[in-house]
Amino acid sequence: ILMSDISELAIEEFSGGVVLPVKAQPGSRKNELRGIHDGRLRVCITQVPERGRANKAIVALLSKTLAIPKSSLAIHSGHLSSQKKIAVIGMTINSLRERVNRALKC
Repeated sequence: ILMSDISELAIEEFSGGVVLPVKAQPGSRKNELRGIHDGRLRVCITQVPERGRANKAIVALLSKTLAIPKSSLAIHSGHLSSQKKIAVIGMTINSLRERVNRALKC
């Protein structure tokens, strides 16, 4: 992943942190971050989207791969959609970009 890709990530700022746009792919073969597409971080998870399981799996994966406490992550919008916005409390755009970049390079 090139830095030019990371700049395509359409992170928005709000008073308490930032909002990360995500494209969820439930029912994938493995849990992983799979690049940036159309300004969104593609998050693949094995869970199926029923009773909020996929949403929980997305938060858990982002927490683990981006080294952000689960308590700082919340689904801001798109609970029932594959296009989600994840609120990241207490984070700046630059530090989130850095973490995403690091996670995608692994």
